[in-house]
Amino acid sequence: MHEYREALYRMRRGERDRQISRDGVMGRSKLARLRSVAEQEGWLDPGTALAPEADLLQALRARQRAQSPQVVKPQSSSVEPFAALIEQWYSQGVQGVAIHAALIRNHGFVGHYSSVRRFLGKLKARRIDATMILDFAPGEAAQVDFGAGPTVMDPASGARVKTWFFVMTLCFSRHQYVEFVLDQTVETWQRCHHHALRHFMGVPRRLIIDNAKCAITRAVVDDPEVQRAYAECAQGYGFLVSPCPPADAAKKGIVESGVKYVKGNFLPLREFVDLHDLNRQAWQWVIEQAGRRIHGTTREQPLALFEWERGSLQPLCVFRRIVTGRFGIVTARFGGS
Repeated sequence: MHEYREALYRMRRGERDRQISRDGVMGRSKLARLRSVAEQEGWLDPGTALAPEADLLQALRARQRAQSPQVVKPQSSSVEPFAALIEQWYSQGVQGVAIHAALIRNHGFVGHYSSVRRFLGKLKARRIDATMILDFAPGEAAQVDFGAGPTVMDPASGARVKTWFFVMTLCFSRHQYVEFVLDQTVETWQRCHHHALRHFMGVPRRLIIDNAKCAITRAVVDDPEVQRAYAECAQGYGFLVSPCPPADAAKKGIVESGVKYVKGNFLPLREFVDLHDLNRQAWQWVIEQAGRRIHGTTREQPLALFEWERGSLQPLCVFRRIVTGRFGIVTARFGGS
């Protein structure tokens, strides 16, 4: 029901089924059934409250019972037994007609060429030219990831502890938010989001993320599952979550470059007293150096473009939740002033 509710939330924002399916929320057939039910129930009006899960479940079950005599159990594709072989041939540049002929000739395949063509279409959808430039409109998207940071002294224990750094990069301006942390938990992941959005003074319409465990509970190409607390955070702030397919870093190239930029231009030849000092230097570096450089792709200063992009970001809304962490349970208020 969490997935259905997330899909309904996106429909109410005007997203088409194709885009929702591309982001891995659920398949096109399920989305079509959900949209039909939502239209009948009047749930697509963004001015009304989002339907409770109990009402959503009841309506979907009623629809399923009404259509049960016509339900046909889906059959597996005839090419599935040869999937690995087809992928191997496809990676070698063999065309679909030749693949179909080889399956018939050497493996006793009896399916139609259209089955092979559909399977190849799914493979093509996973691929992206590594040299492709990712273009985004102002305020359209930001990309988010974690990178490995240096070790710093823990004032409490006197021992050195490992750090990671969180990077959120606005895709249009390339302006960044960087924060160093001591873990990659769900609470830390969301807290960094809150800090980043306050730093930008607005909310992008979409966040493109890697498959970090604190955000994605199941990282598969066709059906990634967003961690529920993170999905609720996204709905509270009004952004959409777009997970990247596993092992497809090209689709989040902007932030991948941002992580490398932090590692190559901020961390080397610096010394840090503790985590506080590390974040102080990182903040100064983002504003005084990274934000004022001439970016290699845009040929503009990120901070200069950000002044233009800021007006296209969604306004910050207030999002209340209980944040639990190593320091106990606290009630935090994030977002607007």
